[in-house]
Amino acid sequence: MGRFRETAGDDSSEGGIDMSPMIDCVFILLIFFIVTTTFVEETGVEVDKPQAASSVNLEKNSILLALTANGDVVYGGKNIGIQGVQQLVRRMVQKEKGDELPVIVQADTAASAGLLVRIVDEAKLGGAKRVNVATSRATGRG
Repeated sequence: MGRFRETAGDDSSEGGIDMSPMIDCVFILLIFFIVTTTFVEETGVEVDKPQAASSVNLEKNSILLALTANGDVVYGGKNIGIQGVQQLVRRMVQKEKGDELPVIVQADTAASAGLLVRIVDEAKLGGAKRVNVATSRATGRG
């Protein structure tokens, strides 16, 4: 008879759902999404890019430079000037350890073509194998 009373008292511990495996799974998924997230790197200035009739999407891993209308060369929101392009490209290419890392230059439509050519030359001297000029996609109208 004492045995039946013990089982009647244990009913209060039953009936609950163990949530710890679900919480573990949620935290593992959260860590996975944090680790695999890629962030878009912006130049830090708004550039009015010219239109292009033919365009292609470029790789995600690239060095993104901006040439403003008044001749500033911007990387990561900071004006590095034309003199800083070669050093920046050399440092980034060495960090990638041999991987081909393209340089993308967003040039304003009012920027000097001579400055754009100088930036391309400095990037090539810094070790860039490919230098691309970013443009806006043509709308096909007009």
